[in-house]
Amino acid sequence: MSAPRQLSVLSAAAPVWAFAAALVLAGCSGVSAPDLFVVQRSGSTPQAQLTLLVNEEGGVSCNGRAMRQKLADPQIIKAREIQEDLQKPSSSHLSLPPRTGSVLHYYVRDESGTVRFSDNSAGQPSVLQKLQLFVLQTGQEICHREE
Repeated sequence: MSAPRQLSVLSAAAPVWAFAAALVLAGCSGVSAPDLFVVQRSGSTPQAQLTLLVNEEGGVSCNGRAMRQKLADPQIIKAREIQEDLQKPSSSHLSLPPRTGSVLHYYVRDESGTVRFSDNSAGQPSVLQKLQLFVLQTGQEICHREE
């Protein structure tokens, strides 16, 4: 193939390559990380109301507002461990009633199902205690809530 012919083929292909590159770049920017879980906390104290959404890359949304600060790597690992440990309770839609004196109530949703419990519910699997601590710490550190 002669040099002018090669140049003409390359020139004709340039718009196609530019379009393909634009599609790839647009697709990359539109992809969001999957959610690990969402927790809705309610209760009788002024700071009890909190909806906390955590995604796989450490992104956090507090009461519907995406936060600029992401979870640190150790916190992401904790969140993933909590999500894994939630599989059995959430797939069985565990619901534990509050006992007298309960202050905080939790509703958790993940890909496996849902869990409902209160801060003092009897028979809590250890993952629910870990989740309560995670919500408290993330609420303070990422959502900047005074608890």
